Amino acid sequence: MSERVRPQSRNKGFGWELHGDGKQINAGAVVAPDERLSWPRTVGIGMQHVIAMFGATLLVPTITGFPVTTTLLFSGIGTVLFLLITRGRVPSYLGSSFAFIAPLSASAGSGPAAQLGGIVAAGVVLAVIGLIVKALGSRVIDAVMPPVVTGAVVALIGLNLAPTAAGSFEAQPLIGAVTLFSILVVTVLGRGLLGRLGILVGVVVGWVFAWVTGGLAPDRVDALKAAAWFGLPELRAPTFELSVVLLALPVVIVLVAENVGHVKAVAAMTGRNLDDVAGDALFADGLATTLAGCGGGSGTTTYAENIGVMAATRVYSTAAYWVAALTAVVLAFSPKFGALVFTVPDGVLGGATLVLYGLIGLLGVRIWMDAKIDFTDPVNLTVVAAALVAGIGDLTLSIGSIELGGIAWGSTGILVAYPLLRRLADLRR
Repeated sequence: MSERVRPQSRNKGFGWELHGDGKQINAGAVVAPDERLSWPRTVGIGMQHVIAMFGATLLVPTITGFPVTTTLLFSGIGTVLFLLITRGRVPSYLGSSFAFIAPLSASAGSGPAAQLGGIVAAGVVLAVIGLIVKALGSRVIDAVMPPVVTGAVVALIGLNLAPTAAGSFEAQPLIGAVTLFSILVVTVLGRGLLGRLGILVGVVVGWVFAWVTGGLAPDRVDALKAAAWFGLPELRAPTFELSVVLLALPVVIVLVAENVGHVKAVAAMTGRNLDDVAGDALFADGLATTLAGCGGGSGTTTYAENIGVMAATRVYSTAAYWVAALTAVVLAFSPKFGALVFTVPDGVLGGATLVLYGLIGLLGVRIWMDAKIDFTDPVNLTVVAAALVAGIGDLTLSIGSIELGGIAWGSTGILVAYPLLRRLADLRR
């Protein structure tokens, strides 16, 4: 069946077709965004997406001092908006963006309301960029982010996270090793649903092992016991200060790169051209970030962690993301569950993220391979080399009071350097 007549194009992303018998995925096949496995399997994979996004989504508000349950609430709502606006064509979870950590930390003295104003401003600008891309068409994406660029952005986003994974693993190496080994064994040897849930199973096994061996932090266990089962997320309203807004706006560069890179990665994995929906994705994330800023949550972005889950399971069904989004909204009203997640020790996160972040980096390589990028071309070779090292090494430099890290510099560098050097190379000929 051609993509133009699939149900997703008529029903805004609802009414998924059953993939095969709903139980098995044939060798070399994938479960497309408008398909699904049986509902028990879909729910299970949706839970795995929840696990994948939880650590990073909750880490951002923990670092910046934002309410955890509020951020979780708006990540779930933002994901719903994203799925609706992209008409179910782009499977993605919108979690807390790490790019906001630097400006939020730098503007902490201005207070949370002013910080939220910066998030709102970044979201509005991103939404406007999305409308421009949608109006001008996919040629804008082709011109600004050809495969050599998108592959580099996807790769550096994944590999930039490598030190975080390694640091978590090193904090509790035995627990990390048990988690990693469990994930590998279950993913490789597990059959049916069990094999598709390797990351979730590995995290559970790692957590149980940590609990048995005394690897859970006592203060987090005490906090879990004291937390209430039900509670309303804390809502806040933004105010606007120019200095804080100017600190937050550079984040838009990263969000554009992450969103377009995500769309390109999903397109590569599913074998579909999704350039025409890139504008919708940017607008959706901009709207979600704006809404989060208006209510007290951190800004959102398409989550690389969940790309890793899709790559591992070969399930790209947006039905699983509806499960994840609705689960996040429900859990946002349970401080007890949030406290439970915080008991997951560093070693477990390290074991899981060693796999997930590596899968993200390799997706960038796959984009290059599928596009047959010529790395004997000095333009391709040099700009990608510089961008990757900036991302992997987390090159961090300040422009005035604004501090930007490796993803920002690597993404911005290749976005600017590639077209300039390509034009110079063409003029030389």
